[in-house]
Amino acid sequence: MCTDGDAHYICQLETPATVRRSREIYAAAEARAAATGGRYQLTAEERAQLPDSDFSEPHELANQPAPLVPVAQLYRNDVPDFVGPDGADLLQVLWCPLDHPEEGYNPRVRLYWRRSSDVTQPLDAAPEPPVVSDSYLPTPCVVYPEQIREYQYGGLLPEELDARITAWEEDTGLTYQLDLSLAPGWKVGGFANWSLTDPQPMDCVECGTAMTLLFTADSSEWHGTGDSWRPVEDQPETSSNLTDVSIGRGYALYVFRCPASFDHPPATAMQ
Repeated sequence: MCTDGDAHYICQLETPATVRRSREIYAAAEARAAATGGRYQLTAEERAQLPDSDFSEPHELANQPAPLVPVAQLYRNDVPDFVGPDGADLLQVLWCPLDHPEEGYNPRVRLYWRRSSDVTQPLDAAPEPPVVSDSYLPTPCVVYPEQIREYQYGGLLPEELDARITAWEEDTGLTYQLDLSLAPGWKVGGFANWSLTDPQPMDCVECGTAMTLLFTADSSEWHGTGDSWRPVEDQPETSSNLTDVSIGRGYALYVFRCPASFDHPPATAMQ
């Protein structure tokens, strides 16, 4: 549960049901346009079901304790880069679907490592908060993990190596960070792309240990820069944002963990 109440930064609030219905309407209009080759447009009936652009549920609804929203459920057997306490084979990532000023105006993330054998009575549906920011309500989807090798952000490499890479980019027309080293999209492990702010220290608030990247929630699975990370199995018309999550203005939310203890709180950074 999130109990921050009126400490949230609130702009527009919608119920989860309203968010899902709006997505259904937009998806239906896109499907019609794709099937007919016609122009994308909403019917009068569909427009009538959508909330106005400035609509918001009463802000008081965000003041009550609210269940966290499920973001990801990852099993050790499925994810080669899974890390967790000894005996834990399940990582559940949840967040509060409202902006927290102290978290950089991002959702507050919570991590739960568990033993799947302990979950003897799973819920048919997770409890939902009364209101959410539509950007932070994930559309459920199936994960097909694919292991890749990433390389560190250029600004954190030795200066000589970074200079050699820059010269190589000029010769080839490729980009080290976007095309080859740092995969966009939702991922476990790897490295953060610090292109927005330049690298910043991510140290544990409990012990000061330098933290490592655990998990990334992204606004897009691939970027429009040559599509080098686009899955070859996907059709050209496949959306690059199947989760419907949007971080800031299309950024990613990096979740870091302390390597000294899984009990220490995570930290986040938007990039």
